[in-house]
Amino acid sequence: MMKKKVWGWVATIFFTLVSILFVTPILIVLMNSFKSKSYISLETFKLPSEQSFVGLQNYAEAISKYEFVKAVGWTLFITVCSVAVILICCSMTAWFITRVENVATKIIYLLCVFSMVIPFQMVMFTLSGTADSLHLNTPWGIVIVYLGFGAGLAVFMFCGFVKSIPLEVEEAAMIDGCTPLQTFFKVVLPMMKPTYISVGILEAMWIWNDFLLPYLVLDIKKYKTISIVVQYMKGSYGRVDMGAIMACLIMAIIPVVVFYLSAQKYIIKGVAAGAVKG
Repeated sequence: MMKKKVWGWVATIFFTLVSILFVTPILIVLMNSFKSKSYISLETFKLPSEQSFVGLQNYAEAISKYEFVKAVGWTLFITVCSVAVILICCSMTAWFITRVENVATKIIYLLCVFSMVIPFQMVMFTLSGTADSLHLNTPWGIVIVYLGFGAGLAVFMFCGFVKSIPLEVEEAAMIDGCTPLQTFFKVVLPMMKPTYISVGILEAMWIWNDFLLPYLVLDIKKYKTISIVVQYMKGSYGRVDMGAIMACLIMAIIPVVVFYLSAQKYIIKGVAAGAVKG
């Protein structure tokens, strides 16, 4: 009994230290976001002093000079629309794959699983040209691109959960006169809520923080996401607006942290539900 308590304390101390290591970079960025540009490089790991403290000046400059609010709007639009399309399309696909067992559905499932192991770098150059030729270089066009890249994980998780749903429930709905679409939206979809939330959180965090895909696909003269705006703060001849970058990073992190903390319990539920095999 005493040995278990000792190991429990050791594990607690170890994971506390690991947590502190993970949080430390965020705290350093937060601390430096209140310093003047010259002091960020000189006193990176020191708390703001009377000489270095500039209050919210870096935040105001990031919003006014670099059109941060506009970038947040486009990022939010792309994230919400992409996640909504991924959830609806992939859940219906997973339901169809699981319930209709033939060669075609097996091939579709294998393609979805295989897409998760293909490195993005293998297709990024051809993707850029294809997106331009198909006029997908807009915030509403890139939603289709995100559907293609996010479908693999989503279909995989949804398939695992659909296998745990008793077929008798759907058969009873069919007997009561429901069409396949009505059965899905009125019976299956409400039961998939845990997986919907967990997949939505994972996809939202990926799309919100993504830099490379919007940079390659979007017409960046017209549309910029938060990640692209931060990249544009690196000017010519090595000039870097570190104050504005720190402020932008903190403003970009806050929505993700709040969203994750408010719904983190659903990630565990959804992953556990998606792991059930029929």
